[in-house]
Amino acid sequence: MRVEYINPFVEAAFNIIKEVLQCEVNREELYLKKSTQPVMGVAAIVGLAGDVEGRVLIDMSQETAIKVASTMNGEELTSMDELVKATITELANMVTAQAVTKLHDLGFKFDLTPPAIITGENMQVSDINVEALIVPLGLPHGKIEINVAIRERLGV
Repeated sequence: MRVEYINPFVEAAFNIIKEVLQCEVNREELYLKKSTQPVMGVAAIVGLAGDVEGRVLIDMSQETAIKVASTMNGEELTSMDELVKATITELANMVTAQAVTKLHDLGFKFDLTPPAIITGENMQVSDINVEALIVPLGLPHGKIEINVAIRERLGV
């Protein structure tokens, strides 16, 4: 996995989260994961297609998602309702849009799918033959992991 693909997503996530939540964000030790991996309970997923293929997952617990959505909406939310899901989807949209703009400026060409959100306990994501780079971000609301799995398309 080329670091040129990863850094814009990590930088965008760090900057967007820090800006919209108005808090300190600590980038923790990144790591690689192969194949199947558990997700924490709320995952916004964006697919990539074009010169590269893969996906970006913004992963957090339900408790963290509710706290993040509360801050972004300026009101206390108490359950994993449609407003929380829409807010986390918008957060994913903001992060991926900024990252893709940077990548397009660097000459990479690919498109995004609209963000989708999945919620539940004991979920797993499988990426066949693609390693995922996980970048944990620590913030007062809880931990958010930026999970990026991208590979170049064969024959492009």
